[in-house]
Amino acid sequence: MNLEGLPYTLAPMTLDDVPTVAELEQVIFTLPWSANAFSYELRHNPSAEYLVLRYAPWIIKDERPLPRSVKRLLGAPRLDPSILGYGGFWLMLDEAHICTLGVRPEWRGRGLGELLLAALMERALARQAHVITLEVRVTNLTAQNLYRKYGFQVVGQRKRYYSDNGEDALIMTTEPVDSPSFQERFHRLTDVLLQRLLTQSQTLSLVAAEDENK
Repeated sequence: MNLEGLPYTLAPMTLDDVPTVAELEQVIFTLPWSANAFSYELRHNPSAEYLVLRYAPWIIKDERPLPRSVKRLLGAPRLDPSILGYGGFWLMLDEAHICTLGVRPEWRGRGLGELLLAALMERALARQAHVITLEVRVTNLTAQNLYRKYGFQVVGQRKRYYSDNGEDALIMTTEPVDSPSFQERFHRLTDVLLQRLLTQSQTLSLVAAEDENK
């Protein structure tokens, strides 16, 4: 996905990202994955793919990056404030299952969850997925509306799927993502999203410039 002109970057999740992602999990979800779970996925699950979304102006660039072995000796690694969200999927045969997607609460409402969803779907398409599936809480109407926008439809329900409160999960899936009709809609939606993010970032830049001149 071309993010040229935007203050965001998308990149594969690495082991160095795991401490920050695990911290965000604790804030975003009531049933968070552990750091060990993410590390295991990155090390041992070749069918999985995870992305992190960063705010480019906050990316920390070390002049002399330390080897991972040295970082372990120094103790807990520094958390990365530039990571705003992350997501991942498992590719099982020709089905991509989105297993996690989260955005920092204070950054919601800016289209970043949609950006992550679109990026995951784009990667699933590149890996020859035929359909894309996910589960969502029955009460999470905001997420359901986003998924429906991108062609997901409810195909089933898992009773008492979430152990924290016994809530049911809706199973949602797309039509074949390699069909011309799906791809036409997907590209149209992502074009609109990228234009929205570009306009939004330009507005924020103008506001920041005005604040600096006061």
